[in-house]
Amino acid sequence: MDIISQTRELGKMIQQDERYKVYVAARDKNDNDPELQQLISEFNIMRSDLNNEMIKDDKDTEKLKELDENIKNLYNRIMASDLMIAFNEAKSAMDSLLSEINTIITMCANGEDPDTCSASQACTGSCETCGGCH
Repeated sequence: MDIISQTRELGKMIQQDERYKVYVAARDKNDNDPELQQLISEFNIMRSDLNNEMIKDDKDTEKLKELDENIKNLYNRIMASDLMIAFNEAKSAMDSLLSEINTIITMCANGEDPDTCSASQACTGSCETCGGCH
């Protein structure tokens, strides 16, 4: 089996992982929730209105301030929704899994032992806890 075929097998394994399943379910719930989608649509329209107002030569500072405040309030409502909280938690778990996979692959490509390297060995950027660069 060549490396690309093995990568495809890894992709299948990722899609069987519980973190992936939770992420997809949370994403689908968000995508199919009419109330949340309406809020997101309103947010995008307001953001567009703000951008349009900002490029005008004769900017209305009161309108800019009002649009900015409304956008912030709407954003906070969206992010505080139970569906969005669940989605962000699931996305964070999925991002962590992908980061760990990427770190291990990168370490192997840099000569580390594939059987023993782990994301916890990766460089954190802080030399305080490091045994030295390779």
